Amino acid sequence: MDHLEIYVSSLKTSYTFYSWLLPQLGFEAYQNWAAGFSFRKKDFYLVFVQTQAKYLANGYNRCNVGLNHLAFSVSSRAKVDFFKKQLEQQQVTLLYPERYPYAGARTIMLAFLKTPTASN
Repeated sequence: MDHLEIYVSSLKTSYTFYSWLLPQLGFEAYQNWAAGFSFRKKDFYLVFVQTQAKYLANGYNRCNVGLNHLAFSVSSRAKVDFFKKQLEQQQVTLLYPERYPYAGARTIMLAFLKTPTASN
């Protein structure tokens, strides 16, 4: 995969969140322009673009048709715990806290989170 482009409700909120998270996962800042920014890791990059005002009322629901979630790999349980603690301190909404740290299987550790938006 070359890149993934995600339209966001608040470019400022998304930049604040992802400029902290993505470098922790080995991504580096790549591009920055008035309506967007990107981070890359090796040959792959993530692009975040401000949704036009006329489309903001449509909102987003991860259960609708389209992208449901992004999943990132980390090297250890300690890293999963680190991210969970940091995200809680940033008051990021964690999903399925009762499943932590496993996601349906005893071999997959994770923390589900809801990406911050201008409205939450």
